[in-house]
Amino acid sequence: MAEAADIQGPSPSPARRWLRRTVSLAAAVPLLAGLVQVPAAPAAVADDATGSRTVDVSLDTLTPSTPVEGDTLKISGTVTNNGRQAVSAATVDLRVGPRLSSRSSIDEAAGRTGYRADSDPAALGGTYTFKIPQLASGLSADFTLAVPVAKLGLDDPGVYQLGVSLSGRTSSQNYDRVLGIERTFLPWQPEATAKKTQVTYLWPLISSARVSAETGSDDQQTPVFENDDLAAELAPGGRLEQLVSLGKELPVTWVIDPDLLATVDAMTRNYNVKSGTETVPGRNQAVAEQWLSSLEKAVAGHQVVALPFADPDLASLAHRGKDVSGSLGQLKPATEVAGTTVETILHVTPSTDFAWPVEGAVDPAIVKVATSAGAHKVIARSDSLRDDLSYTPTAARPIGGGTTAVVADASLSTLFQGDMTRAETSTLAVQRFLAHTLAVTQQAPDKARSIVVAPQRMPTASQAQTMATALRGLAPQRWTQSLDLIAASAVRPDPRATTRVPSTAQYSKQLRKNELPVQAFRDMKATREKLDDFEVILTMPYRVVTPMGNAISRMMSTSWRGQAPAAALYRIEVLDYLQGLTEEVRLIEKSDLTLSGRSATIPVTVQNKLLQGVHNLELRLESTKPTRLKLNDDEAVAAQPVKIDGGHSQSVKFTASANANGKVPMTAQLYTEDGKPYGKPMSFTVKVSEITPTVMLVIAGGVLLLVLAGVRMYSQRKRAAARNAEAEAEAQEETQDETQEGAGAADGTEAAEDDDPEQPSDPTPDTGPESGGGSGPGEKVDR
Repeated sequence: MAEAADIQGPSPSPARRWLRRTVSLAAAVPLLAGLVQVPAAPAAVADDATGSRTVDVSLDTLTPSTPVEGDTLKISGTVTNNGRQAVSAATVDLRVGPRLSSRSSIDEAAGRTGYRADSDPAALGGTYTFKIPQLASGLSADFTLAVPVAKLGLDDPGVYQLGVSLSGRTSSQNYDRVLGIERTFLPWQPEATAKKTQVTYLWPLISSARVSAETGSDDQQTPVFENDDLAAELAPGGRLEQLVSLGKELPVTWVIDPDLLATVDAMTRNYNVKSGTETVPGRNQAVAEQWLSSLEKAVAGHQVVALPFADPDLASLAHRGKDVSGSLGQLKPATEVAGTTVETILHVTPSTDFAWPVEGAVDPAIVKVATSAGAHKVIARSDSLRDDLSYTPTAARPIGGGTTAVVADASLSTLFQGDMTRAETSTLAVQRFLAHTLAVTQQAPDKARSIVVAPQRMPTASQAQTMATALRGLAPQRWTQSLDLIAASAVRPDPRATTRVPSTAQYSKQLRKNELPVQAFRDMKATREKLDDFEVILTMPYRVVTPMGNAISRMMSTSWRGQAPAAALYRIEVLDYLQGLTEEVRLIEKSDLTLSGRSATIPVTVQNKLLQGVHNLELRLESTKPTRLKLNDDEAVAAQPVKIDGGHSQSVKFTASANANGKVPMTAQLYTEDGKPYGKPMSFTVKVSEITPTVMLVIAGGVLLLVLAGVRMYSQRKRAAARNAEAEAEAQEETQDETQEGAGAADGTEAAEDDDPEQPSDPTPDTGPESGGGSGPGEKVDR
């Protein structure tokens, strides 16, 4: 944890752990499906590979893509026999024409399969063919055609259909016939047009969310990445590397997610990556530095548009987030930080005045949300904002409320969404793109218009390469010229173009299906509220607020579309991490207490395991039986402020006064300065053993009696000792007298004693202490 001093936080609740496991398993299903696949059946010859679909004709290269007089058109490709019989005496021919008069005719021709005798022209023939003597079933052969443009029969400028066919024989039908054909388009505009179509091409630099809410406990707050997969996209040949290396030479408007820049910028320094339950150091700093350096050079002198941070899903926000209070408020901070991030890292000033809903699909709710954070221009698409015109109108048009919709051309914007790793797919897409742009110009040759192309948000490397090839085809600018997005949005709108935003009911059901659920916005709200409560107690809130705020923005990223389990798991982990941080400031459990006496002190300990201090906290202690035990000046509830340095504990003491014996349940609770409870309450019991005044008198009387008894016993023993000393003195005197009498007997007194034999000697002691008999009347004997 960033602030927990490497101390393990509390475990999530059982319910949350169960949800996390469920989401993790759901997120792993696609991976498992990819790892454990049912082996595909061996490729077989198609049952319908008959007639003019027997042979597949693939056009791999066509140069030049927009020829002029004097050029030689070169076409190379591959033919594959998908039929069950070998093809003999095969000839690959070029068929030129007809000239197509509209954009719809281009799309119609592109959708045709098989040879059409009524619409496909005759083969050019002559020396401009390629012979294949034998083509066995299931085998392929390469071909190359080279034809001078002058021999193509191109007359007026325009878009010409170009067909490459294979004619040959089979054993069942031993005569020449067309067995396969592929069509493409050849734009023919050798001279510059009087009016040119202005083309704005958006070049998106967007990726998925990579950074977690966690940061290191060091001063630099080392970020923790969910994985290190971004490095592969930044490395040479990677998706993002290709976008930068190709885009720097193209007339494009860069559309950038600031979160991507912030993520790569973080990678240039120390960063950690999750690995199971641990984190390991990331090691791709050099790759990140090189990519950022290349990007900074590439965007210099180009127009840059910054999307709100983490590219929020505007449609989900409009359709689902509106039901959760506070959700719309998250868009403004994401927009505000966008410009600062781009300017700080790339040293260019971007425009933050554009909103880009998913696939340019809009309705009133989306437009309202898109402009709520300050944007005045919405990038829409012509399959959402439809025009009923015979020509393609200028992209910009007002849609009310001071908002401009910049309507991208749907056909051009979706041309490069397929698998462009195949040479044929790429070549056909390029030629179709160039044909459409020329057709737009020729729709109204006396009227210059502005069109916008908004491709998929995250093009693959091969898609980026194909787009770059198509834009290079426009480089001669014979019928187009480039224009940046800001200038395109300011072009005078076509008065006939629609300005009516389609209703919510007309919004695509498929797009709505992939929107973030309402629960996603509930999770964001819970996380934001907990962060707000946590922020007020921190002495260095930026250490938590900034990474957590960015994580909340990432929760509503457009990149989560189609990844519901992974999105839910990310939200759970962010909330759990924040919960763990808040629980590092808590009350220490307290055992029951016994109070003996009328008043005492009750200590309650608050622990702060964060690395930073906390303040603006108040600890309240409540007595549930104030008639028995009161706190601080006869109150049922006592409160004291709490301020603790990081990694320390504080013992808060409360004065209590007892009025009666018994048990008193006590509750301690932390509160923020705005009166909100913080953390869990802590309960304990105080047992009161009260001592009343009467009991005190009884005890005092008993003590007095004991003292008097002790004094009496001391006096008695002192007097007894005195008597004993007196008796001993008398005994000594008697002994001396007897000695003297003995001496007199020697002189004649003994005879007198012998004269009285009936008086025996008395063996009984004369002194009281030595006598075992009772005392005489009036005697006082110490025992």
